[in-house]
Amino acid sequence: MNSPFVDLGLSKEVVEVLTGLGYEEPTPIQSQSIPPLLAGKDLLGQAATGTGKTAAFALPLLQRVLAAHRKPGPPAVLVLVPTRELAIQVAEAFHSYGAKLGAVVLPIYGGAEFGRQAQALKRGVHAVVATPGRALDHIRRGTLKMDALAAVVLDEADEMLDMGFAEDIELILDAAPATRQTALFSATLPPRIAAIADRHLRDPQRVLIAREKAVKGTAPRVRQTAYIVQRAHKVAALGRVLDLESPTLAIVFARTRTEVDELAEKLRGRGYQVELLHGGLSQDQRDRVMKRVRAGSVDLLVATDVAARGLDVEHLSHVVNFNVPASPESYVHRIGRTGRAGREGVAITLAEPREHRLLRNIEQLTKQKIDVATVPTPMDVRARRLDMTRGALREALEEGELDSYRVVTDALASEFDPMDVAAAAVKLAHRTLQADAAHDEEHIPSIDLSKPREPWAKPARKDHRAPAAAASGAQRRLAERAGPAGRSPREEERPTRPAPGMHAVAGGRRKAPGAMTMVRVYVGAGRNAGLRPADIVGAIANEAGVSAREIGAIEIEERFSLVEVSDHIADDAIRALRATSLRGQRVTVRKDQPKRSTK
Repeated sequence: MNSPFVDLGLSKEVVEVLTGLGYEEPTPIQSQSIPPLLAGKDLLGQAATGTGKTAAFALPLLQRVLAAHRKPGPPAVLVLVPTRELAIQVAEAFHSYGAKLGAVVLPIYGGAEFGRQAQALKRGVHAVVATPGRALDHIRRGTLKMDALAAVVLDEADEMLDMGFAEDIELILDAAPATRQTALFSATLPPRIAAIADRHLRDPQRVLIAREKAVKGTAPRVRQTAYIVQRAHKVAALGRVLDLESPTLAIVFARTRTEVDELAEKLRGRGYQVELLHGGLSQDQRDRVMKRVRAGSVDLLVATDVAARGLDVEHLSHVVNFNVPASPESYVHRIGRTGRAGREGVAITLAEPREHRLLRNIEQLTKQKIDVATVPTPMDVRARRLDMTRGALREALEEGELDSYRVVTDALASEFDPMDVAAAAVKLAHRTLQADAAHDEEHIPSIDLSKPREPWAKPARKDHRAPAAAASGAQRRLAERAGPAGRSPREEERPTRPAPGMHAVAGGRRKAPGAMTMVRVYVGAGRNAGLRPADIVGAIANEAGVSAREIGAIEIEERFSLVEVSDHIADDAIRALRATSLRGQRVTVRKDQPKRSTK
């Protein structure tokens, strides 16, 4: 069989499956990872999302497991991933590669019924794809047997550490047989990752896939544009930009669940088919959303960062940052979802004037220029809609089959000028694109960045607020939420980044850095139940769809625990903790005391 995958050592049966799936040649990460993994060597790989690394470890490990002709039993392969979305995605990939070969693969993650997962494990599997917290629960309760484990894979290892799973990973690796094969994949290799590799990998093969750089003299695959706009006008500005861009499918990233809900509602009001994704959705709801997205019946997917991790949607034309990401690495990770397979992608960022410096930080990391553009005017939007109407009419003319309509045009042409008849028809067709024209008339102040500013000086307070008469309901609600000291909603909601290691607090408390309103949540389980800070952080981050950085100090006592979270995510965090099990049991969760302000 003439296939480059054969040269890597993959069997004829596996290559036939790949050919049926449309694989023609391996990616760089696959070419460098498959041979050493087939040879049973440990591997340390650095590669970004979208490089094909799932196939890089799934294909060789499946071939090795199935070569023994073993029936399903205790798992031979365990893959650890940070989120349940990625667990489902990786399990689906394993299934597509191994189904015809008889492979049985099981995803296990929090939020799904524990007993059903235990029954599936009892029936027997070849591979398990799991989130660390749920995997550890199964190991401790004896439902996930580790004796027959031949290989362990850590996928998106840096993300798992950011979400507080470091201790879980250590415990799982310690429970695995010392003779197992270990592969670790990460987009970055900070000292924490290197330390895990030193402890748990044996003379690993190192694979580094550098980020693809644009060739000099050619346009990058992702067109990057930023619009500087005051917060009160961001929704209107986004609407105009989307009207002008006409995305096939766009992911719009928002910071919080509340922002996702409000933004999705506003965009639906502009006539877009919108779905949302955050930690408040059940797994069935998430599955329905992704089914609609992949079926092409959605224009916009509004999501939080955590909820969207691990999603790999084809034909994604645009990525929109409703706020500038907290870190340049997060920006790179987001925009890497578009512009794949040779297609051009578009990355759009809405930045407030004081966030302009953050764009410079991103440019320094990516070594690419982010064009700062002016928000489209109502005239720009109307011209774009007329152009779309012209395109629709051109398609109708090219399709033909107009004879049944000529009886109308012939009758009118005998009474009116034929050009007037055609113009009236265009007017009627154009009205379908004018349903939200009222939105376009909202005044959006232009930001003059040509004048030098004091080190990214903050504009006067009056520049941040829309006139009361023009403010939308959502804007008025945001204005009402401003604190008594005059802080803007932006300042109220901005997550404060905790210091490294802040969550690993037990028996004592440390205040969250920065000045923000905090709420303390009571959790009815503590050290006696084996509860650790990572359990709480993982449950909130996975289930509520919020960043682990929005969680403050955690105090673990004998029979209860206390966790500080920022005010605006408190209800989501409580719902998330009530909806999941901690150390295999449901616990009481409530607000411990009224919110207080930390300074």
